[in-house]
Amino acid sequence: MILSMTGYGKSVAELPDKKVHVEIKSLNSKNFDMTVKIAPIYREKEIGLRSELAALLVHGKVDLYVWVEKCGGDATVINTETFATYCRQIKGIAADLSLPLPTDWFQTVLRLPDVMNSADTDELSQDEWTAVHNAIMQAADELISFRKQEGAALDNKFREKIDNIAAYLKEVEHYEKERVDKIKARITESLNNTGVEYDKNRLEQELIYYIEKLDVNEEKQRLSNHLRYFISTLDGEPGQGKKLGFIAQEMGREINTLGSKSNHAEMQKIVVHMKDELEQIKEQVLNVM
Repeated sequence: MILSMTGYGKSVAELPDKKVHVEIKSLNSKNFDMTVKIAPIYREKEIGLRSELAALLVHGKVDLYVWVEKCGGDATVINTETFATYCRQIKGIAADLSLPLPTDWFQTVLRLPDVMNSADTDELSQDEWTAVHNAIMQAADELISFRKQEGAALDNKFREKIDNIAAYLKEVEHYEKERVDKIKARITESLNNTGVEYDKNRLEQELIYYIEKLDVNEEKQRLSNHLRYFISTLDGEPGQGKKLGFIAQEMGREINTLGSKSNHAEMQKIVVHMKDELEQIKEQVLNVM
């Protein structure tokens, strides 16, 4: 079974005076790269939270958002110093780049980090953090479920593409004998047109040597092995994304060699189709954990 690096999850922690909203999403990345935007009251827990999610999610570019919605009363106050700093920066950038200020830039500044602070300065209680932590873990579980669904879709796509390449490889056999006969006929005709006497035994020897150089049986066998290995890797444990990428590279080498040896229009068309299927595999395998 394979897992996708793409995922999304959300949840809400219901507290007596507030709602804490959690959203977490991930995209493909070679390593674990996490960005956290969390309400100031929970920042003391950020380091431990990063370690916990890194162990749980393993790979991907992960974005975690945690914000508070107060229920009734004067929920927030504006941090005027931070607000003024953002405004100066936006105006300065607009002036430097000769860009007009957007019509809604005032509202945009209000949504930037640390502009709106909670009027409540109470310290974080253990009960509140337990509720918020549970919400974060619930969102992470939803993300993992999403990854599994995306992984199943990728699995089906890969199997379809591998089957297509195997079918194209089978088609190559129809043209192999025809290719040899055409090469032999072309060389013999060229020699006959010269009007020069030649040793037919020597010609047969040279033809055998020439045709052996164009033999693609080894490439076909290796490509078939790679196709089977790719499928067996799909059936293995999660976390095989890099291995699948390596196998796809080896498949590409055999297909390229097959194309260079084909010396036949129809076989070259088949090779082009195989390359197209393989490129789709390579594109999607980057999203596999």
